[in-house]
Amino acid sequence: MNNTTSFTLIAPAKLNLFLHINGRHEDGYHELETLFTFLNFGDELTFELIDTPDIFITGDTKGIPLTDNLIYKAALLLKTQSKTRLGVKINLIKRLPMGGGVGGGSSDAATTLLALNKLWKIDRSLDELARLGLQLGADVPVFVRGQSAIAHGIGEELHQVELEQKWYCVVHPNQHVSTATIFTHPDLKRDTPKILGDWKHHTLTNDCEPLVKKLCPEVEKTLQWLLKYAPSKMTGTGSCCFVEFASQVQAQDVLANLPHTWQGFIASSVNISPAHTELAAIFDQ
Repeated sequence: MNNTTSFTLIAPAKLNLFLHINGRHEDGYHELETLFTFLNFGDELTFELIDTPDIFITGDTKGIPLTDNLIYKAALLLKTQSKTRLGVKINLIKRLPMGGGVGGGSSDAATTLLALNKLWKIDRSLDELARLGLQLGADVPVFVRGQSAIAHGIGEELHQVELEQKWYCVVHPNQHVSTATIFTHPDLKRDTPKILGDWKHHTLTNDCEPLVKKLCPEVEKTLQWLLKYAPSKMTGTGSCCFVEFASQVQAQDVLANLPHTWQGFIASSVNISPAHTELAAIFDQ
């Protein structure tokens, strides 16, 4: 029996290597196809078991009210579902930009579900945790499952893929792009045909990119600047943009030349989320 009562996990960034929108349902949700990869970089969450039933969130909470905090919502959801009497203190070190399209909030929520499932000895399956996660956001299940995947449907149908390891330089032009604004905008492209056969043989784009560039010129400027180094892409609904390389040195070169008004980081892709590999190292010894 593992009696670990405190540990720290990375809540990793994700990139959408492509994002196609195939249509829109009557309920407003979109039919889409997207390819998720995880990065070996993200927010840092420390979980400490407490024997009172409270949930405390400390650290870089950015003044977000507790009831709107996805970490708190995830902890409360699992606590309510499991009826555990235990509590937790969670400290957040925020490294991923909000509104950047790298999944920071969803990753934090999923990592919280995974961590507390172990810390509180609840033993829910990944399927159960993913179903819970879907109540918190469409991207939460992919972080719960923690494997590179192509998503279909509204993002809930996940098909695991193995991707070659790459290095990425991810640039945040200090702009916040609202996912809701993009997905409700009348000018969003919503008619990309579904991929038939192997996705590697198709032209892959991000259908949100033309609209985001129009609404947020700084994103277009970032994508243009990155073209000096490699083909540039935007992740999710923005605003983070990225370039892909075979080596760390190439990615580091881009970061070293980044304009001082933008922020960025480099990271390697991983097929298994760091949250999963770290949890396994702690609890499956």
